[in-house]
Amino acid sequence: MEESSVFLLCLTASSGVPLYCRSKSSRQLTFSVIGSLNGVHMFANNQDVLLTSTRTENSRVLWRTFHDSINLIVMSCESNASDHSLNKLLENVFNAMVLVIGLDDLINIKNVERLKKDFRACYKLIDSFLTESEKMGDLTQCVDCVIAHDAAILQECLDGFTQAAESEFGCLLTGGKVVVATEKWWRLASQDAMLLCWLVSSLSPHSSRDYPVYLPQGSPTVPHRLLTFQLVPGVDVCVLCGPSPSLQKVESELVERFWKPVLDPVKSCLRVQLRSFPASVPLHHGILGILLVNQDLNKSLYTVQVHPTEDMQRSAQYEESFPMGFSHHAHQCYTVSSSHKCYAMKTDLHLLFLLFKMDVPTFSMRAIANKTMQVFTKDFTF
Repeated sequence: MEESSVFLLCLTASSGVPLYCRSKSSRQLTFSVIGSLNGVHMFANNQDVLLTSTRTENSRVLWRTFHDSINLIVMSCESNASDHSLNKLLENVFNAMVLVIGLDDLINIKNVERLKKDFRACYKLIDSFLTESEKMGDLTQCVDCVIAHDAAILQECLDGFTQAAESEFGCLLTGGKVVVATEKWWRLASQDAMLLCWLVSSLSPHSSRDYPVYLPQGSPTVPHRLLTFQLVPGVDVCVLCGPSPSLQKVESELVERFWKPVLDPVKSCLRVQLRSFPASVPLHHGILGILLVNQDLNKSLYTVQVHPTEDMQRSAQYEESFPMGFSHHAHQCYTVSSSHKCYAMKTDLHLLFLLFKMDVPTFSMRAIANKTMQVFTKDFTF
C-alpha cells in the first residue's frame, strides 16, 4: 500500500452494504478487503466486543458506528496519523453527510441505491477532509479565519447586507477562511460554522448559489438555505436564511448595492489568504508556524507561511504522549525535536501554538510566545 494512502469506507450498519469508498490516492480497495474490514467489525459486535481501532506494521484502522445506521471505516498508512486525528476525520465525514443530506435519510435508510446517488453530492466536501490544506478547522473544530485590512469597513458592510437579506447569519470568506462574520454567525455551533465554510470552499467557483443545508448540531432534520455570491474570484459572501428572499432578488438588488463601494477592501482579502494576517503584523523571525484559537468565539488563525518572503517547508510533526494520571493542568509547555521546537500557552480565552526554528534559544520561547499573544489579542484583537 502507498505510504500516503488514506481510505474511507461508508457502509450500512445493519447489513454491511458498501455505500461509497473515497481515497486520498488514486488507488481503491478491493471488495475482499472491504468485506474483511467490515466483517471483523461485525464479528466483534456479535460477540459483544466494541472494536474501535487497530494497528498493523504499516497502517492504522478505525471503525465508528453512527446512530446504529452508518458504519465508517478509515485506514491510513501515513506515519503521522493518530487515533485522535482519524476520529476527527470520521466525525467530520459523518457530519458532512448530515449537512448535505440530512439526518433523517441517514438514520432511516429506505432505498440503498437512492442513498448512494445522494452521497455523490457529498464527495467534494468529504474529499476535502482527506487532502492537505492551509486550514486546521477540521482538527480544531473551530472556524478558520484571517485578519484582513479594513476589517471594520467589511464588517459594517456585511452586517447591512445580511440584514437586508432578511437574515442574521452571514460571513465573508476568502479561500474558505472567514474574514468577518455577523454576531449570530459566531453563535452557531462551531462544528456547523466550520462545515459551512468547508462546503463553500470545496464547491466549484460559481457567481451565486442557493444551496439547501442541514446544520448537524443546530438543525439536522430541517434544511436552511445557504446563499453564496462571488464578489471577486476567491472571495465569497454567504448568508444562511429561510424561504425568503429569493436568490435572484439578493443578487440583483443587494450584492452590487452593498459590495461595489468596498471593492478594493474586498480585493485586499486575497493578499492575506495564505498568510492569514497582514504583513504589517510583527512576528519574531524564528517563528515557522502559528495556530491561535479563540475559545470564546470558536475561531482559529493558522499559517505555516509566517514570513512569506522565505521558502518555508512543512516540518515533520512531532507527537509525544504525556504520562497518564497527570495531576495538574499546564498553562505553558514546550517540546524540542531534531528538526524544530514547539511552544504552547493557554489563557482564559486563547490557545497559542508556535513552531520555531531550531536556532531559536529554548529559554527565549516563552518571551516570544507572550509577545506574540499580545500582538494578536491586544494590537490586532483576534
